[in-house]
Amino acid sequence: MVATWLIITIVVVVLFIIYIYNSLIRLRMRVKNAWAQIDVQLKRRYDLIPNLVNTVKGYMKHEKGVLEEVTKARTSLMSGSMDKKAKASNQITEALKSIFAVAENYPQLKANENFKLLQEELSGTESKIAYARQFYNDSVMAFNEAIQVFPKNIFAKIFSFHKEEFFGAEKKERESVSVEF
Repeated sequence: MVATWLIITIVVVVLFIIYIYNSLIRLRMRVKNAWAQIDVQLKRRYDLIPNLVNTVKGYMKHEKGVLEEVTKARTSLMSGSMDKKAKASNQITEALKSIFAVAENYPQLKANENFKLLQEELSGTESKIAYARQFYNDSVMAFNEAIQVFPKNIFAKIFSFHKEEFFGAEKKERESVSVEF
């Protein structure tokens, strides 16, 4: 009788450990999937940028610095760590804002169908990147919370689960925006 209760207790404990371990694995995989979704959108933007640059080049001969900045950031976007990709993504966002701001000075460019289409595509992609970042941060929050609450924190330490980093805004992006007419 005691042996039966001991076996039942051991089975319950083992099943509980398996449940906790699997839930932590699922959360970690959600974080990895969320980062992959950001990567997909960054790749989409990466592919759209050369078309935008080529469309704009003819109109913006003297705005060469902005175009070079976009090209450099685009190159660094597809290589390196998550942190480097995040920084490159933020640089591209700023450079694209510059291109669209400069385009205001070129009525022919604003009227160009290719430019309009690319601007819409990039705008849509930027929205998708923002949503993907939000989903990533939500996934990181759920994972980090799970590995810090009892009793999962015990098993997280035993199985070497570590906190993930949030996708944060650059200091420049936190500053208030000034709009002038």
